[in-house]
Amino acid sequence: MDASGTLPAISVFGLGYVGSISAACFAARGHRVVGVDVDPRKLELLRRGLPPVIEAGLTELVRDAVTSGLLSVTDSATEAVLDSDVSLVCVATPSLPGGGLSTAYLEAVTTQIGAVLAAKAGWHTVVYRSTMLPGTCEGRLIPLLEQLSGKQVGVDFGVCVNPEFLREGTSVQDFSAPPKTVVGQTEERSAALVVGLYDGIPGPRFVVPIGVAEMAKYVDNCFHALKVDFANEIGAICAALGLDSHEVMDVFLSDTKLNLSAAYLRPGFAFGGSCLPKDVRALAHTARQHDVEVPVLANILASNEAHLRRALDSILALGKRKVGLFGLSFKSGTDDLRESPMVELAERLIGKGCDVLIHDENVALSRLTGSNKAHIDDRLPHLAEHLARDRDAVAQHGEVLVVAAGDDATVAAVERAPVGTVVLDLVHVPRLRAARAGNQYLGLSW
Repeated sequence: MDASGTLPAISVFGLGYVGSISAACFAARGHRVVGVDVDPRKLELLRRGLPPVIEAGLTELVRDAVTSGLLSVTDSATEAVLDSDVSLVCVATPSLPGGGLSTAYLEAVTTQIGAVLAAKAGWHTVVYRSTMLPGTCEGRLIPLLEQLSGKQVGVDFGVCVNPEFLREGTSVQDFSAPPKTVVGQTEERSAALVVGLYDGIPGPRFVVPIGVAEMAKYVDNCFHALKVDFANEIGAICAALGLDSHEVMDVFLSDTKLNLSAAYLRPGFAFGGSCLPKDVRALAHTARQHDVEVPVLANILASNEAHLRRALDSILALGKRKVGLFGLSFKSGTDDLRESPMVELAERLIGKGCDVLIHDENVALSRLTGSNKAHIDDRLPHLAEHLARDRDAVAQHGEVLVVAAGDDATVAAVERAPVGTVVLDLVHVPRLRAARAGNQYLGLSW
């Protein structure tokens, strides 16, 4: 709503699934909406008050919006842009034969809008709802808008990315009660306008850089796909073992502390320990014994290994020989070294000729027993030569400091390291990122 209390007028480019839902729902919220499409069949249906797609609750919304005069349609981009304050781009981004993303429709609509902006006086905001890979908006679409309009984004017009989170079958409900609202911004004016379109709609709101907004949709969809495949593979193994897979998953789904939660979903270092690697191995082996194909489960350890190699390659690429490691156990607060990725990383660095010094507050050779001691005797038989009880000794030793422990004492020691020391952060310690500015700080995957 602007200063006069008037709701922004909206043009919606692309009247397929996302576009028709967005157009009807914004009209139902009181916005004057004009829909734009090149398909005369869609335009004719909407002029008659009929939706171009089948979706629960949409027929009534379209009928009421058209009857009230809040929703109209046209095939003229010029008419739509000149008669609106905000343009929502909701065109398809289909797959190319090789798996890449086609931006042909995005670029075609952007070309139309850019040409109209050249002649339009006053501010206009272009909002991309289409799913597109990070870099598409800033790398292709904004330059196209600027080139064709002769104007500058953030100065003469605004651009935002506002991904949709609509599920077919419940999209009208999802519009009114989304899991979240995400707005990728180029500047605050347009971001405030787009966020304001959702006034009164519940759920968390995120105003983020454009690339983050573009990526958010892909993270969601890939995780949803992963969940489906995971559940189906578990089901296939259960069926082969004569177990009720739904009963098994009822137990799994009851855990909202670790399973259905934010636990384990922050980028960090590889997993290890006495449970996860062996249990993934065992279940994948059981599947093979019963001729059950489980490509997701079978590749979990391969993915974990690839992540460990990223850390190793990041260190070796620096060309520095002296390395300090903070943390050796498979996670902070324990002395368990079994299948610790830090032990593996240390072993590989030593094998590559690096001079490695290690500090772990909880690891002392004199206290290691049983399988824990057996594992370290096998993997790092000369560990005593590489352990240091003093954090500062490690911080002063390493030309590269690898941080897998984020406790205050460790961070303070790293902060005391000589200028020029490179820090590779495996656990995301914001304080370190701020302290080691520029090329003296590397995040493993951030």
